[in-house]
Amino acid sequence: MAGMLYLVPTPIGNLGDISERCRRTLEEADFIAAEDTRVSLKLLNHLGIKKSLVSYYEHNKAFKGEKIVERILAGETCALVSDAGSPAISDPGEDLVKLCHEAGIVVCAIPGPCAVITALSISGQATGRFCFEGFLSTAKKSRREHLESLEKEQRTMIFYEAPHKLVNTLEDLAEHFGEERPISLCRELTKLHEEVVRTTLGEAIEKYTENPPKGEFVLVVAGAPAEEKTSATAEDAAARVAQLMEAGLSRKDAIKQTAKELDLPKNVVYDAALSL
Repeated sequence: MAGMLYLVPTPIGNLGDISERCRRTLEEADFIAAEDTRVSLKLLNHLGIKKSLVSYYEHNKAFKGEKIVERILAGETCALVSDAGSPAISDPGEDLVKLCHEAGIVVCAIPGPCAVITALSISGQATGRFCFEGFLSTAKKSRREHLESLEKEQRTMIFYEAPHKLVNTLEDLAEHFGEERPISLCRELTKLHEEVVRTTLGEAIEKYTENPPKGEFVLVVAGAPAEEKTSATAEDAAARVAQLMEAGLSRKDAIKQTAKELDLPKNVVYDAALSL
């Protein structure tokens, strides 16, 4: 009988955030696949758990992924953990989940710590609609294309960034979104020195240029303001009906299409068309 893959979230800072269900899953799993076995060993020691660990990270996932799937198909249960937070979110665990689905293996995700949601909830930015963009590429072309694709994004955007890259990233964000765009910089989440700085991109650049940043950051950037729609007038409707009739449409079809295009009531377009 095939085993299962459990996605076990680990604390993003405060070890007290590990849940009883996560602890029990780690205890009962046949083996644990970890992004960094040294980091995971510290957590297991804290929990008093002794378990077989195998490494699974970005540079060995192609080889190790197949091996892990083979063990699960043979009947073993695997608990997948990342260094912090939920596995498979901006994490090589994404590929292992795909492999398991392709092999018909059941995957179970246990709720728990996630830096994306933690940062969003305390950011003070709009939370109704958001998109997670992870780490920006270090390749200039890919980075530029990524940010260009987000210039009109109206949802709140969330990025991860390391302290030594923060200022450069803020400068790139300001170039594409404008220095006045609101941003919340969430640092050292759930740790002793947790901090949320709510400001603008321009002011954030000044702050962290003068005071070199420390700790890992989650950047919560406000979306672009909604574009104002210009209401069409009766004159616009009359001109469009005339244009469509000249192109060969009947008056009835021209009125119908104009009403749809300009988002106007048909009777308004009809009255405007009478002037033709």
